Amino acid sequence: MKQGWKTELISGCIAQILMLFLLLSISLINNSQAQESSTVTDIEGNVYKTRVIGNYQWMSGNLRTTLYNDGEKIPNLTANKDWVESHTGAFCWYNNDAVNAITYGALYNWYAVDHDRLCPEGWHVPSDEDWKRLEGYADSKYGPEDPVWDNLRGRGNDAGRKLMADSGWNSGGNGSDDLGFSALPGGERLKDGGFFAGGRSGFWWSSSSSNDSIAWYRNMIYGMEDVYRDKHPKRMGFSVRCMKDR
Repeated sequence: MKQGWKTELISGCIAQILMLFLLLSISLINNSQAQESSTVTDIEGNVYKTRVIGNYQWMSGNLRTTLYNDGEKIPNLTANKDWVESHTGAFCWYNNDAVNAITYGALYNWYAVDHDRLCPEGWHVPSDEDWKRLEGYADSKYGPEDPVWDNLRGRGNDAGRKLMADSGWNSGGNGSDDLGFSALPGGERLKDGGFFAGGRSGFWWSSSSSNDSIAWYRNMIYGMEDVYRDKHPKRMGFSVRCMKDR
């Protein structure tokens, strides 16, 4: 009787030790994965915070690399004429001022996006469908599969406010940044080469082309709670976010 009691006690202790070891191992694995997924570094050494939204991992900052991920240099076109006439990949800083790089990242034409080498290795520029899912995860009223996201221009309820950073926008225009996406108003470079809406609006390319001359993009505007979806000429300059390959 006593021997059976001792055997049960020892077995129980061993089971508890094994359980604690298992929980500790899982915790260490999860912590390791969280650390590995908390940032991504581009080919130039620029480091970006990341955030998992739904089942997808997104950058929490605008891309600012001046190199494709194979090391090829992306032309920095400052002159309006050069920007307008280019049909190959190019980038610029807002107002051609590199001081805007850290906060707002670079503005790229869509031809740079089309290279499929713009994001860090293992990452890509999100498609129009990727953006729809992101909006659905963010919105408090319409889910990722809701047909509302197929509409043009302003759609949804409050996805824009939840995706926008809680600082960095014009007075009264900050978002709540509920998901850590931290969208910032990098402005745009227009089809005539001029600059517009820095500090007031953010524009982001998708990887989805509509035809030879236009592609899908997203826009968030200070003071507005929804997200704008439309198509624009590929020679315009927009910000870029990257998402991790699956």
